[in-house]
Amino acid sequence: MPKDSQTGPISALFGVVKPSGPTSMSLVNDVKKLVANSPVFVEEEKLAKKTGKSGRKGKYGRDAVKIGQGGTLDPLADGVLVVGVGKGTKKLSEFLDCVKEYRTTCLLGCETDTYDSEGKQVRTAPWQHVTREQVENALEQFRGEIEQIPPIFSALKMDGMPLYDYARKGIPLPRPIEKRKVTVHSLELIEWKGSDHSFRWPEKKFTKEEQEAMEKALKSVDDTVSIKDEPEADSSGSQVPTAFVLRMKVSGGTYVRCIVHDLAHALGSAGHVVTLTRSRQGRFALEPTEEGDRACVPWEVFEKALKDQGEPDADGRKEWEREVLAKLEVVS
Repeated sequence: MPKDSQTGPISALFGVVKPSGPTSMSLVNDVKKLVANSPVFVEEEKLAKKTGKSGRKGKYGRDAVKIGQGGTLDPLADGVLVVGVGKGTKKLSEFLDCVKEYRTTCLLGCETDTYDSEGKQVRTAPWQHVTREQVENALEQFRGEIEQIPPIFSALKMDGMPLYDYARKGIPLPRPIEKRKVTVHSLELIEWKGSDHSFRWPEKKFTKEEQEAMEKALKSVDDTVSIKDEPEADSSGSQVPTAFVLRMKVSGGTYVRCIVHDLAHALGSAGHVVTLTRSRQGRFALEPTEEGDRACVPWEVFEKALKDQGEPDADGRKEWEREVLAKLEVVS
């Protein structure tokens, strides 16, 4: 436990294990409800001023302490979310460009606008021909320094307009989407699920008009683009498409969904992400294995405290505070 945990407010970094479903920001806001009322992180005088004799909140309220996160995880994703409190917020930028590790499940045969299961079907393609050996061989071209093209359905802007607006409205792109250089330090197939799983393609599908609009936007910079279902694809839905799990260690800025999308293309198929776990962000990890690694606080700890913080121990600490103190990194 940090030496100053008994004597005053702490500025710190700690990892939270985000569940799949909620947004990163909603979790940070929930954590702030606890942190902003804790003497571990807020000066006693500020806590005293928060509530006057009337019982109403004072001017400090939830602004009694700064809090932020060092790299958003989309709602679908789970895993390590680094949180900074107080002076720790100034250190969060370090976690945007740090090395990260992910586990992701790819489902073949269907491409979506978001490159994951949260989106709509854009097109389907054959998948029955893909073998484990083919996947392992194809991975080699995605290791090391590679170039990625961000998805057209992303919030990245071109000439002041988000890319997804070009795609939705059928507006020709003024130029090709700029490629990004990223580094894939390691990439391996760790589980071949085959058809033994419960994943299915999204039910929502692009309309013909939506397909044509997206194709029009992309054809302006690549006239070979074709966004159509391939006739060999199993359209009956009676077969369960192949799925497999990848583990990778990548540089900051890497689009995991792009790796899955581009890998599926390299296999002569289509594919999208159905699970995504960030298992490491810098020195914060789900399973600490290296010197200097720090474990993360399960979201259930905060979830329980938001309902009932319980009674403090002999040192005046609530259960959630003890859990965080055991895993945080003090920032001076």
